[in-house]
Amino acid sequence: MKKIVPVNSKKELTSFIDFPHDLYQGDPNYVPELFIAQRDLLTTHPFHEHNSLQAFLVYDGDKIVGRIAAILNNAHNEFNKVNDGFFGFFDCIDDQETADLLFATVTKWLKDKGVDQKFIGPVNFSTNEACGLLVEGFDSPPFLMQTYNYPYYARLIENAGFTKQVDMIAWHWVGESYDDKSVRLLNALQERLKRNNIVIRKVNLKNFKEETVKLREVYNSAWDQNTGFVPLNDDEFKYLANDLKLILDPDFALVAEQDGKIVAFGIALPNFNEILQKVKRGRLLPWGIFKILLNKNKIKSLRIYALGVVDGYRKMGIEAVLYGTIIKEYKRKGLLHAEAGWTLENNTLINEAIMAIKGDPYKKYRLYEKQI
Repeated sequence: MKKIVPVNSKKELTSFIDFPHDLYQGDPNYVPELFIAQRDLLTTHPFHEHNSLQAFLVYDGDKIVGRIAAILNNAHNEFNKVNDGFFGFFDCIDDQETADLLFATVTKWLKDKGVDQKFIGPVNFSTNEACGLLVEGFDSPPFLMQTYNYPYYARLIENAGFTKQVDMIAWHWVGESYDDKSVRLLNALQERLKRNNIVIRKVNLKNFKEETVKLREVYNSAWDQNTGFVPLNDDEFKYLANDLKLILDPDFALVAEQDGKIVAFGIALPNFNEILQKVKRGRLLPWGIFKILLNKNKIKSLRIYALGVVDGYRKMGIEAVLYGTIIKEYKRKGLLHAEAGWTLENNTLINEAIMAIKGDPYKKYRLYEKQI
């Protein structure tokens, strides 16, 4: 007899975070999330100050067979003028009864909160965090801050009545398979930007607090038309920025600036998943921290995490210069492969720019929706 249990204690929270480690045991492409990062995300992240989340576990006897979180994102609903609810942190054995119980529980929780429109997911808060169900590209591990799941998840979700809302694409390059036109034209493109008083520079880590304020304005402006976008408040963006600062390579953290005003930025991150894949059950202690410290300089792949240009500065060549600079550094450091993404399938401008430098659309993630 299966029973569902709300996660309310530290012990239950630990079980919630650890369940995927057991579910994916032996899967060569699974990368464990760091326990401390997941714990903080679920408990102390600034998201919780203005929004609501309730995690649930399903037991079959004394064995956990599924997990899910019900999410009420007030900022999303206010910004998009809707009354939607979300599910995230979804993991489940290949059993429709278990999946249906999880979704029914979240539906009831959302209805009790007054949600009466769409039920969307998977998102771990919003599209600002890890989101989307992997539906294509199961043959390799995920890059940093990307999701991974078994192929059968799509069947469980679709059989529960969900349909596709939108797909997101991850793009891949191996070795020097990219088109280096933007590198060859880099000097000419930069000179053209300079005539408009636009310069490309590295993020100033010594003045990171002030930089963060400016970057949040660009972030909230450059992505505000994307499906499911939620603007980050000051505390949420600081939380994100401080996390990224821990793993940033300054050579891959770039801004475009005009007369002291940041109008675009591009950030690529070393793919720490190469190391995290070897950190047992996501625990830094006793040995996980040493694996990270000893191996961080051996990382050979890169994720182009975010590249955004505010309205009014697009199609000026800024995107090409940001990509060209990242590619130039990628080559100089002798990296072996890179991922850009995700991008929305309907973002024609950025997708065409990536295809122009021979990006391979090798993974696809999906957001689902259902009427409450």
